[in-house]
Amino acid sequence: MWVKLCCLLLYFLALFVLARVFEAVAWYESGFLATQLVDPVALSFRKLRTILECRGLGHSGLPEKKDVRELVEKSGDLMEGELYSALKEEEASESVSSTNFSGEMHFYELVEDTKDGIWLVQVIANDRSPLVGKVHWEKMVKKVSRFGIRTGTFNCSSDPRYCKRRGWLKSTLIMSVPQTSTSKGKVMLKEYSGRKIEVEHIFKWITAHAASRIKTIYNSEHLKEEWNKSDQYRVKIYLFANLDQPPAFFSALSVKFTGRVEFIFVNVENWDNKSYMAEIGIYKTPSYILRTPEGIYRYGNNTGEFISLRAMDSFLRSLQPEVNDLFVLSLVLVNLMAWMDLFITQGATIKRFVVLISTLGTYNSLLIISWLPVLGFLQLPYLDSFYEYSLKLFRYSNTTTLASWVRADWMFYSSHPALFLSTYLGHGLLIDYFEKKRRRNNNTDEVNANNLEWLSSLWDWYTSYLFHPIASFQHFPFDSDWDEDPDLFLERLAFPDLWLHPLIPTDYIKNLPMWRFQCLGAHSDEEMLETFPDSESDSDSENKEVFSSDREVSEDDELSTFHRCSEGERRCGVETCSCASQYCHHEPCERKARSYGSYSSAGDMEPDWSAWPSDMLHCTECVVCLENFAKGCLLMGLPCGHVFHQNCIVMWLAGGRHCCPVCRWASYKKKQPYIHPQPLSSEPPS
Repeated sequence: MWVKLCCLLLYFLALFVLARVFEAVAWYESGFLATQLVDPVALSFRKLRTILECRGLGHSGLPEKKDVRELVEKSGDLMEGELYSALKEEEASESVSSTNFSGEMHFYELVEDTKDGIWLVQVIANDRSPLVGKVHWEKMVKKVSRFGIRTGTFNCSSDPRYCKRRGWLKSTLIMSVPQTSTSKGKVMLKEYSGRKIEVEHIFKWITAHAASRIKTIYNSEHLKEEWNKSDQYRVKIYLFANLDQPPAFFSALSVKFTGRVEFIFVNVENWDNKSYMAEIGIYKTPSYILRTPEGIYRYGNNTGEFISLRAMDSFLRSLQPEVNDLFVLSLVLVNLMAWMDLFITQGATIKRFVVLISTLGTYNSLLIISWLPVLGFLQLPYLDSFYEYSLKLFRYSNTTTLASWVRADWMFYSSHPALFLSTYLGHGLLIDYFEKKRRRNNNTDEVNANNLEWLSSLWDWYTSYLFHPIASFQHFPFDSDWDEDPDLFLERLAFPDLWLHPLIPTDYIKNLPMWRFQCLGAHSDEEMLETFPDSESDSDSENKEVFSSDREVSEDDELSTFHRCSEGERRCGVETCSCASQYCHHEPCERKARSYGSYSSAGDMEPDWSAWPSDMLHCTECVVCLENFAKGCLLMGLPCGHVFHQNCIVMWLAGGRHCCPVCRWASYKKKQPYIHPQPLSSEPPS
């Protein structure tokens, strides 16, 4: 998880640097930055009209360019970034969808139950034509959708009773606006009563009703009273402008942030005395002033703070977020982090997608589960102070220059989704390349695994957990080992060896003890090779013959060998063991004999048994490869106490033979140490 989080943070850093590179390239080619102011005099009439439409100001009665330019100047400063976004939005010919209501419940659910939005609905009466034609309605839908106003069509033929109850006997336009200034308040429906069925007139009617919800100040005394008043709103935004009514984007935001931010329009058109404005720090108009308990912030001075709906919406969301905004943000971040698993995981393609689906399900489930107690805690009245301090921290951090850069980058990449996805894919491929290179350096075999091999291993893993394996499927050890574990004998009877062996995970191998073989003495390895060249070759040839012949021995022969060894245990001396078979597995015999390998003469180097684990049997030969332990070689022990070369026993266990090559005890099951039987009398046995 931490690796994916670091990769995601590295990706965000790359996006930030890439945005600065784009700004430098744009400045080099055109000679201006996105925050640079634009002189409206130098713009064409079409561009000025585009700016007014994006800000939501009517210009139908302004035929001359001078009047349009003055209206642009009265609504706010124009930046290069806003001009570019407005022109790009106008060129985009994307059709905006409109909702078709199926009946009363559908209309109530979307329109009357929506408390934080504006709806424009065209009602078509029975056997009547619509009030607005299809062409004009499409223009209206595209025009109002810029300001977050949703549209729909209600045909009374689908529910005539509801239309009669509402009094919709003729085709008309219905607008729904929240009635109160509190969050989740009542919604009022207004019907269009104008005579002119034109897009501009209908739009003026919409903006006039939306602007009526905004508190308007017409004189300095009222401003002074409002400025010094303390009420429930912690955040207020003032618009000081010489306009008849606020722009449509300002009115639409007042509906969207109902209960969180208070919008106030200060009309300074007929003011003679502006001394109080100078006292509070307002020296020019138009100005967008954000007033918080921490101080005054002038909107429009930092990067990305344009006079548009989208820019101011992202700015206010960062200052006064809702719980839903934080949840959506955490959901996006968690899924971006989970998708990093597609590139971090190495191996087969199917494996990557299976791991990705598993990670997506796990992360989203944990996210939802972790949000449930958070929502419960936020409902407690004792956490109001914590909530206020959290909002204060948001306001402090999001009014910095760095936060304005982040908001500008967010608007840039969200308006260019192809660039965002391509950079994410490129970042993921880089992670995949470095991860693959790192694992190849570590000699990891899963890098070259194909889909069929991985599906086979996945099926093995699934079946091993679906059918729990029993302790052992081979011949159980003697010396009453089943007395220590009675279930072992019952398992033998219930599941004979004729049944298919279950697949056992090999994760336990990494937990087996490992150590280096060390010897006591001054002889070096070269001297040992010079002293015993012939004996080693002879022993190797003999061991190979014994190994080849032993491979043909049946399991019954092995059992008889075990019995002979147990009987021969009584003949074992103190220093040497007469049982020379590699199947000798009894602890007293092996403990006393010290070894059952070739190094048994007094002239050989004595192994350093102090480096061995206490529960391991002493020996100097690996019965898998039939070679003596060399000085410094890596050894591995099994729970039964027998010791082998690490490579030899790993290959043996990985091949599906999950038992000891000597005693056949299950390699994944612990075994209690052997306890010597106590004599019945105090006299030593004869």
